[in-house]
Amino acid sequence: MSSSLKEGEFVGALDCGTTSTRFIIFDSVANIVAEYQAEFPQYYPHPGWHEHHPQELIDVVIECLDGAANALEKAGWSKSSIKSIGITNQRETTVAWSKSTGKALCNAIVWDDARTKGTVKHYNRLLDENGLVLEDGTVKKGKEGRRYLMELTGLQISTYFSAIKLHWMQEHHPEVKEAIKDDDLAFGTVDSWIIYNLTKTSDKPGIHITDPSNASRSLLLDLHKLEWSDTLLNFFGFKRSILPDLKSSSEVYGEIAEGTFKGLKIAGIAGDQQAALIGNKCLTKGEGKNTYGTGAFVLFHTGNEVVVSKSGLIGTVAYQAGPKAKPAYALEGSIAVAGSAIKWLKDSAQIINDVKHFNVLAESVEDSAGLYFVTAFGGLLAPYWDPSACGMLIGITSYTTPGHIARATMEAACFHTRAVVEAMKHDSNTELKNLKVDGGMTNSDMTMQLQADLGGFDVVRPEMRESTALGAALLAGSAIKLYGWDLNDPKTLEHVNTKGNRIFKPSISEEAREERWRGWKKAVDRSKGWTEDYESD
Repeated sequence: MSSSLKEGEFVGALDCGTTSTRFIIFDSVANIVAEYQAEFPQYYPHPGWHEHHPQELIDVVIECLDGAANALEKAGWSKSSIKSIGITNQRETTVAWSKSTGKALCNAIVWDDARTKGTVKHYNRLLDENGLVLEDGTVKKGKEGRRYLMELTGLQISTYFSAIKLHWMQEHHPEVKEAIKDDDLAFGTVDSWIIYNLTKTSDKPGIHITDPSNASRSLLLDLHKLEWSDTLLNFFGFKRSILPDLKSSSEVYGEIAEGTFKGLKIAGIAGDQQAALIGNKCLTKGEGKNTYGTGAFVLFHTGNEVVVSKSGLIGTVAYQAGPKAKPAYALEGSIAVAGSAIKWLKDSAQIINDVKHFNVLAESVEDSAGLYFVTAFGGLLAPYWDPSACGMLIGITSYTTPGHIARATMEAACFHTRAVVEAMKHDSNTELKNLKVDGGMTNSDMTMQLQADLGGFDVVRPEMRESTALGAALLAGSAIKLYGWDLNDPKTLEHVNTKGNRIFKPSISEEAREERWRGWKKAVDRSKGWTEDYESD
């Protein structure tokens, strides 16, 4: 490449989502200098199942790194201008590979996969009958066991979390069971798998690590100590040797071993929703955001103390901004289906041609005409937690049109977000004055106005909405003190992503809002328990 290329100081973010991966290169104020994005195949072998091929994930990562390097050089900058990269990833998606070969042993089970309902029933029964055995020999079972599990992990037993998916792999893939027997199994979420592959060579294995934000989604982490819990490992029947080493969310872990960016520091890790919290600069207690992507994820910063929810939310690690930093925690409401409902309208129901068509249809009607769409394609997550709930369009009449269905789809994400925000108010005793937003659905002004109307709060949308990638970049930059960034001192980030926000304010009456809210709650009640008679162990 020509010697005329300029040398700058940039930071990169590898954002590995559910359907695509992108590599984005930012400057000191979060302007995007160059980027590259590529999709990867989705596999749905049975109803409720969702898989990725692990090697295809890596192939797309390499494609994005190479593509962004070319885009950077076309913009006139040397690729050596990138000083470090952060990685953010779809969380809970579970990968199992061989330590000896470095090869995946089966397809990854994706976070929204619902095949493990029987496994959930098995472990709930085990919790009731045998309980959790603590280090001092104390046994916690039944309601006491469930409460202790929630206090220890912030989670409840659900199809959502990684330990449940790994157990299913162990029971249904002989290769995984054999690897466990031979102490050859490496288990991790997508961040671990990517870092392992980026740091390995033909004669040296990669590093096997994760950070607390991803580890806290496994059902195996003690939230308070930030350590793998022997009590939980014994309960689920896993060896400690299969687990990645725990590192902070912001430090230099190693370097890319081969390829276009050989020698580049990997210096940040966070699950995608925690990264979006950071990217929205929700770095102090009481700030919250919602990311409307494939699913929707509301996170509320709770400071340096774990808050145990009594309202159906998840307690999670938000980030740990350095090896010696205190962890920041959050309450989270995870909504499994948001943007993926639009994809369903296009690919399965074939009601729309594309997203533009979806918006035109939704705007063609004044309201949803009493139609509600409970998008429980694989059960309901927060705050309802019913794996046997089923998707339901209810309120259909002879007046119902595709426009009403499109609008009800749009409203579903907004109603579900309100349900989570209501739970957060209850747990935190804090009124949410505004909600910062990002993700694909936020490009729709109509959706954001509906969110303000149905939620009853202001919705704040930034101009640059690549918050997830920006969060990973902030972690990686902070680790090497690039630009003077320091996540432990939010003032150092005051010039980052300061372009104008748009604020959507509620425009309907409280009476109208509450009437529609009552309809949503009735619809959710109808959807609950729909498949419970058909679930097997």
